[in-house]
Amino acid sequence: MNLNDRLIRIQRSGERLEDISANRLQSLVKNGDRLKPEQGDSILKKKIIDNLVQDLAADLDIKQLDEREIYQVAKRVEEITDQVMNQEGKFASRAERQKIIEDILDEIIGLGPLEPLLKDPDITEIMVNSPTNIYIEREGKISRAAVAFRDNDHILQVIDKIVSPLGRRIDESSPMVDARLPDGSRVNAVIPPLSVHGPCITIRKFSKEPYGIDDLVSFGTLSAEMAQFLRACVQARINILVSGGTGSGKTTTLNVLSSFIPDDERIITIEDAAELQLHQEHVITLESRPPNIEGKGRVTIRDLVINSLRMRPDRIIVGEVRGAEALDMLQAMNTGHDGSITTCHANSARDALARIETMVLMAGTELPSRAIREQISSALNLIVHQNRLKDGTRKITAISEIVGMEGNTITLQDIFVFEQSGMDAKGNVIGRFRPTGIVPTFIETFKTRGINIAPGIFGNRTHY
Repeated sequence: MNLNDRLIRIQRSGERLEDISANRLQSLVKNGDRLKPEQGDSILKKKIIDNLVQDLAADLDIKQLDEREIYQVAKRVEEITDQVMNQEGKFASRAERQKIIEDILDEIIGLGPLEPLLKDPDITEIMVNSPTNIYIEREGKISRAAVAFRDNDHILQVIDKIVSPLGRRIDESSPMVDARLPDGSRVNAVIPPLSVHGPCITIRKFSKEPYGIDDLVSFGTLSAEMAQFLRACVQARINILVSGGTGSGKTTTLNVLSSFIPDDERIITIEDAAELQLHQEHVITLESRPPNIEGKGRVTIRDLVINSLRMRPDRIIVGEVRGAEALDMLQAMNTGHDGSITTCHANSARDALARIETMVLMAGTELPSRAIREQISSALNLIVHQNRLKDGTRKITAISEIVGMEGNTITLQDIFVFEQSGMDAKGNVIGRFRPTGIVPTFIETFKTRGINIAPGIFGNRTHY
């Protein structure tokens, strides 16, 4: 990406130049000989930044620069780079000069060594374990990245640059933080003393354009018949739980399911770090808040779920239930807020029910297990379970209906399943999506709402 492309990207994204000051540039000068591992360019970069400090220090007292000032700083970086390289007699190609300019702008405007990884659309996860130990996920496979930070302080600077604009903090008294980048990518950071060997960053990237259901079908995440069925379920206001392990694609699936909600409904989304990308107009986005430095002001997911009931929602979407808020979510589903959707971590659809039961107990209720299970079976209609398979692909391995109770047990029946038959010579999973032939009990709801689905979608035994 050349300089002009970068400036256009800055202007379109509304990026702001955070914490630009003489002290920050002086810090870059101090460590300028370690900006990049390549020793040949490092001294040159130090001189360029040194000249930049002398040229701009008097004008960098403000904390935030507008787009015009960002443009001026970027152009000045380019001019000083050319000037210093000419003085040094370094006749580099234009491409080499642009690379140096980009590295310096990444340090000042962007997130340093993370910038090239964030720009790569094929990378879905970035994992910083230490200054020189950085991994990425591409097409479901993890590999080591060819970038590095200077030291642990450099990582801390980048973390602070991410969380400060969001009003969040990370320090010894609060050594963990969840945040997001301007493009919606999810960030988790952990620093000492929790992270023993230094600060760590994990970034879950999201596509600039959210995936649609056709994308998931083309990726092999589900079949066209399953896609048609899930669209009908959302439109028919079926309560859905998306379950799966870490990195299985739950949030992507949740986002796709949410896209089926009609435009004339009021949607309230509740998340720890807002990352859902809904295109409907009538959407209220709520985000939890950690406590302040005095330990006060915390707002939990449970607080937001309770408050959302006073906001006249047609649909409530909770990014993930992981605690006592599960009880309030179930009560919302049982009191007229049909069509709500949420996710949870689980190894199977059956395991998801057990986890929801455990979360309800975390609310401090003294309800017997049977009463909790009755709440679950009456609130939830469908579980969409997703797995990340050995070859890195993500697939919906089961779509299961919650039928009711038999004794003290919640009854499930699979509507669609993925059957794995083996692995090919390249290590790719071989299998197929298959309808089980069972027709969901809520099929009449489709008819009453005027929703048509293809005949035979549930298999040979389909009669409705």
